[in-house]
Amino acid sequence: MQSLALIENWPVPTAAAAVVRADGTVSGTHGPTDHRFPLASVTKPLAAYAALVAYEEGAIELDEPAGPEGSTVRHLLAHTSGLAFDEHRTTSEPGTRRLYSNAGFEVLGDHIAKAADMPFAEYLRQAVFEPLGMTSTTLDGSPAKDGVSTVDDLVRFAAEVQAPRLLDPRTVAEAMTVQYPGTKGVLPGYGHQNPNDWGLGFEIRDHKSPHWTGSSSSPRTFGHFGQSGTFLWADPDARVACVALTDRAFGPWAAEVWPAFTDAVLAEV
Repeated sequence: MQSLALIENWPVPTAAAAVVRADGTVSGTHGPTDHRFPLASVTKPLAAYAALVAYEEGAIELDEPAGPEGSTVRHLLAHTSGLAFDEHRTTSEPGTRRLYSNAGFEVLGDHIAKAADMPFAEYLRQAVFEPLGMTSTTLDGSPAKDGVSTVDDLVRFAAEVQAPRLLDPRTVAEAMTVQYPGTKGVLPGYGHQNPNDWGLGFEIRDHKSPHWTGSSSSPRTFGHFGQSGTFLWADPDARVACVALTDRAFGPWAAEVWPAFTDAVLAEV
């Protein structure tokens, strides 16, 4: 795919990208797809998927208490638990504001570890990485931000979320459905959004502006970006997903080049 070559113009030391269709076919790759990059918050969709496996296995329930008083697993996944960004303190009532929270995902990881009677990183490996063949992916700390992976591995995950094999498709559809509709909040790097729509661990594009995906991305597009200069999105209307990993921190450069890149990919597929 010619559009993927646009990453060569990005002001980053190293970048790799790939596009995978809903049937699992890889449409194209560019760059060192076997290079391991820190994922930053692209870790969260992986952790969320493990939480959904735990739910289907009966280890947890989405609406059982977890985190601050009145909060549930669902609140933690949807960034509505009331926990602050990077501190284990409550700043609002559960379900009232979309407070993007690393702390929330750390509490979620601890909750699942207790339910499964094993460290969350090991549960994630057994529940998601191993069955998908993601042999180069590890969680080396916080379930919110300390994943390390390759484009090759994330292509497998991007194929899974489009055509689930590990989970019932109805569970995945729920994860890509807006939780607590109408909730306002700040999208990190892009400012206040009203509403600031999220599913269960996945951000949903809807009509957010500005946004890190493209102007031609459908409102149903879901995914995540990371402060390490990484992103993964899937567009159900286009029936395609895209992964791009870099080794330069997110900043104005990314806000400038990512939307045009996404539009070029969508135009080509």
